[in-house]
Amino acid sequence: METEINLQIVLTQPPPNVLFGLQKGSGNIYETVQKQKSASQDLLFTFSIKIKGDKGEDVSPKFSGPFVQGPAGGKFVYIDIGTYAGQTDTHWSRRLKVPLTGITWELIDQLIADPALMLQAKVPGTGKDGGPNCATVKPFEGWQIKR
Repeated sequence: METEINLQIVLTQPPPNVLFGLQKGSGNIYETVQKQKSASQDLLFTFSIKIKGDKGEDVSPKFSGPFVQGPAGGKFVYIDIGTYAGQTDTHWSRRLKVPLTGITWELIDQLIADPALMLQAKVPGTGKDGGPNCATVKPFEGWQIKR
């Protein structure tokens, strides 16, 4: 089976005047898309990923596509921050990893049955140091069905 599903990352309350963007591609061959400079609102990044695999006992979905990063069993999506997103007038150079863990066949089946649905993850935009959140999102509340 192969299908595509829609995802949305909501970056909540990021620090102001920092550029954020979704990383498309990996290694040295990537571009930052959906660039947004933070102000006082949450930032939204909407994209799709491919799902491969056969539903079966102990068989997890396999994620792929231009936004998917990481090894099998540890896939994630990058949000580029500051200079990584192309901003030149900042000292921030960070990336935020949003894990794809918790996306199950049950959730995928719901999305296939109703194309108006998507999976949404809300992640904090500000880290403990007051700057942009970076590294792997913690705590991560997971992916929720959203209309």
